[in-house]
Parts: sequence; structure tokens; C-alpha cells
Amino acid sequence: MKLLLTVSISILLIFGCSKPPQNISNNSTETVLGTIGDSAMVASAHPIASQVGADIMKNGGNAFDAAIAVQFALAVVYPVAGNIGGGGFAVIRESNGNVASLDFREKAPKSASKDMYLDSEGNVIKGKSTIGRLACGVPGSVDGMFELHKKYGSMPMDQLIQPAIILADGGFPLTQNEASNLNRFQEEFKMQNNWDLPTMRESPWKEGETMFYKDLAVTLAIIRDFGKEGFYEGIVADQIVKDVQSGGGLITMDDLATYESKWREPLVGNYRNHKIISMPPPSSGGIALLQLLQGTEDYPIGTWGHNSAKAIHTMTELERRVYADRATYLGDPDFYDVPQEMLLSESYNEERFLDISAKSKTPSSEIKEGNVEMIESVETTHFSVVDVDGNSIAITTTLNGYFGNKVMVKGAGFFLNNEMDDFSAKPGVPNQFGLVGAEANAVAPEKRMLSSMTPTIVEKDGELLMVVGTPGGSTIITSVYQTILNVIDHEMTMQEAVNAEKFHHQWLPDLILIEENRFAENVVDDLTSMGHVIDVRKQLGKMDCILVHPDGTLEGGSDYTRGDNTSIGF
Repeated sequence: MKLLLTVSISILLIFGCSKPPQNISNNSTETVLGTIGDSAMVASAHPIASQVGADIMKNGGNAFDAAIAVQFALAVVYPVAGNIGGGGFAVIRESNGNVASLDFREKAPKSASKDMYLDSEGNVIKGKSTIGRLACGVPGSVDGMFELHKKYGSMPMDQLIQPAIILADGGFPLTQNEASNLNRFQEEFKMQNNWDLPTMRESPWKEGETMFYKDLAVTLAIIRDFGKEGFYEGIVADQIVKDVQSGGGLITMDDLATYESKWREPLVGNYRNHKIISMPPPSSGGIALLQLLQGTEDYPIGTWGHNSAKAIHTMTELERRVYADRATYLGDPDFYDVPQEMLLSESYNEERFLDISAKSKTPSSEIKEGNVEMIESVETTHFSVVDVDGNSIAITTTLNGYFGNKVMVKGAGFFLNNEMDDFSAKPGVPNQFGLVGAEANAVAPEKRMLSSMTPTIVEKDGELLMVVGTPGGSTIITSVYQTILNVIDHEMTMQEAVNAEKFHHQWLPDLILIEENRFAENVVDDLTSMGHVIDVRKQLGKMDCILVHPDGTLEGGSDYTRGDNTSIGF
């Protein structure tokens, strides 16, 4: 097995990957199809990671084996968000229709406290929850992968970690995007680390140059040989604690040794005769997505036209109300009684959306008081897998910001997260993504911070239809929402749904974010005349999705227009 994976990876390193999306003429219009596979598909943020997952399935592994291998591979080739020092969520659907969800979200250290990011006057100290060692939550990714394997894995775990070890030790070529990301954060790497990181150097990184992570290869080998205890106990745990505490961080050996992922009951809803399976709290994604879809079902979105002013206005009005609910009601259900049943009830949402006007916007200040600064950039990663038997998994995982808190554990070779910023450092004060939270999401020892990650699986007539998800911080929910509508209401292919221009509103700030140079001028003018304030972002979302066609073939839709995202099928 090791030889097979090594050979396959070496072939990929000269960038021989999947077939590019296909353009098919159809009565004077052009249909764009993503990567097509007869049997199985992997869609991820990096071509090498997607190839690793495809190789696992070609050699007899199932979708869950492949997902584990992709997770570890992304920790090497996509360190901006791929990780073993972060956490995430998984939504699972077995071929027999059984569903599950796994919460491997990070936790606050046991010595964390509600006011730990406030000064003596009760004001939030800027940067304290985003940069450096105090920003780090207890990582959950490694435990999550072992929990996933224990329940669903079919191949030995060491064979699933081995491809990542080969990549870290033997090196791999940088893409242009990865080289740019490394160059962008050189000063932060220097500021937060007192040793020579493999990511640091004086001359700029360039596309095609080989990157090695030798320390990370050793860490991964320890995990391979000793299981999750190789990360949460022993030398690696000691390296984490020493590094974190050297800079005022709180994580202890006990925090690591007692971390546990948690199986949760997934949320299930319906949209136009489709079954929607998504992540429950402490992710806000599932509840928000199902609320949005409930509201949308009352409107003929497909008839209005994709991204027409009327559709964008209506969807924005739904979004501002749902994000206000997110800020008020959502948190870790192990610490706070989330009113999930209320938020998902038809009667509640019917009343919630009753005052939406077709002609003018509702100011967010009339929905709830608040004041938020501009949203900053974010980075997460998502991948989707379907195997030959029809098992499927959607995983969204993150360090939170780009390269997390910018700290690479000395001797261990991986970046730590800055997930503590996803708590409400102070109720009513926005985090780095502009998201406001209430007491439900206040910092507390061993509590999981609220998230917007929205890994989702869609069924039609009892059969698998879609596996979807994206990075994007607060914009994850709206990107997943729009992608589902693009397929169901606008009858797009998976690739078209992924490529389509995106917009976003999150209640506060009271702005519609749109992607630059992607929206018609008359649409923007019409929205402005309704009272909306428009702001431009370079891009929103980097989807990695899979669609099952009526003939059973799989279409991988990966966002090659916004990143290095690649689908590989066979």
C-alpha cells in the first residue's frame, strides 16, 4: 500500500491531476460540468490531497478512510487551513441512509475565563484573541480522525496517515496561491516564533518550489505509531504545552489528555422535497441553513432568476433575521440550552419572516441593536467524499484565521489555531469576522466555541444527491445556502453552482457583500434603490462539492476559479 501511494503521489507532483471541467453546448447555451466519475469522487482545496483520497479508495478504502487521509494530507500541503492543530465538524451519510455528525471542535482550556480578553475597564483588547498563544483552543482534529476511524474506518490507520508523512518528509511543489500565502504572512511568522520555521525565508516563495516539513513528518509518524495518544500525550503534547505556555497561553497536559470529540445527532430538514442533513450546535451552520431554506420555500426564487435584484433582496432579508438569531441564541449545547426546536419550527420562522417587504430593506438596527466593524478575511477548508458504495462525508475543518494564530509548535512543525476568537470575548462586540455573540457564546472552561461551518448532505427521494461545504468564516452559511439553491431552484450543474457569483449579508454590519466584477450594474442599482448598502469583496466561498446525476455518475464541483480546489474521481 505504501508503495502504491508513493508512486501515485509522485505522479501528481508533476501536476497530472483530474480532467478539467467540461463545456457542453446545449441549444446555444453552454453547460459547464465539473469532474465526472463513475464510481467515487473527492473534492478538496488542494490537488495533492484530493489525489491522496482517490488513491485510498482505489486501493479498497471507503469514503471515511479517504476523508481521514485527506485531512492529514491537507495538514501538510495546505497549512493555511488544513491542520492537526485545529478542529472541525463532519456530517456523514452511509450508503444505507443512516446519518451521523461528529463534533471535533476545539475547546477552551480549563483555566480559560469569561473576561480573559478584556482590559481592566472591561474593553476587548484588540488582537489578544486572534494572534499568539493565548488565542489557541485545545485542538480536536487528531481525536476526531481517530473517532471517525473507530466507527467507520476499514483500512488500518497507519496506511491513512502514511501519505501525509511521505509528503511532509519528501516534499511537494507549492502552488502559486500557497506561495503567495506564505509570502503574505512572513512578518507574522517572525513575530510569533523565535525559531526558523520552514515557512520563513528572506527571498519570496515561488510556484513550483519544493516545500518540506521535516518536523511535521516526525509528528505524523508518532501519531501513526502511537495513535491519538501520540498527539495528546507524550513528546508532542509536551512540545505543544511548552510552546503555548512560553507565550502566555493556557493549554496544559491535562487539557490535551482529556480532550474528546463528540458524536451528535445531525439536523434534518426539508426543502422542496429534498432532505437536508447538516451540523447541529456548536455549529450555527445547520440551524441557520434550515431557517434560510424554510423562509425561501415561500418564494419562487427559480422563476425570479439567478441573482436577480428581487432574489438577492429577499434572500438578504432572510439572512439578516437568521444571523440576528444566531447572535442571540446559539452556543455550545453542553453549556447553554439552545432553543433549537423553536428556531426550526415553521410557526416561529413564519412569524420571523412575516415583515419582509418586497420593495425595501429592513434596517438591521430595527431587528436588533448593535454596531459592528467591517468583516476581515478568513480561511477554513472543506472537503467532500463519495465512495463506490455510496457512502458520503462532508468535513469542514479550520485553524480559524490564515495559519491560525501564526504559531508553529517548535519541534512539532504544525500551526496552532486561533479559535478562541470565535467565542464572544464580550457580548455585543464583534469577532474578527464581524460576528456578534451573546452570553450563549461567552468563554467558559472546556466549552466549544460557536462556529459557522456548515458541512451538509442533501438527499432526493431517499437517495444521495449532494455533498456540499465551503470555507469562509461567517460567509460559509450563505455560500452553502446559495449553492443548494443554484442546483435545486436554478437547475445548475455542480460546477456551475460552485462557480456562480456569491453575495452575503450577516445582519451586522448592515451591508450586502458582493464579489467584484461579477454582478450586473443594473442589479446593484436596483438593490441600492431599495436601501441596501453594497460593498465589494474579492471573493466569497471556495466550494468543494459533489452531485449525483440521475444516471448515477458523480460530478465533482471544486472552485478552481477562486483557489486550487480540485475534484478527482474514477
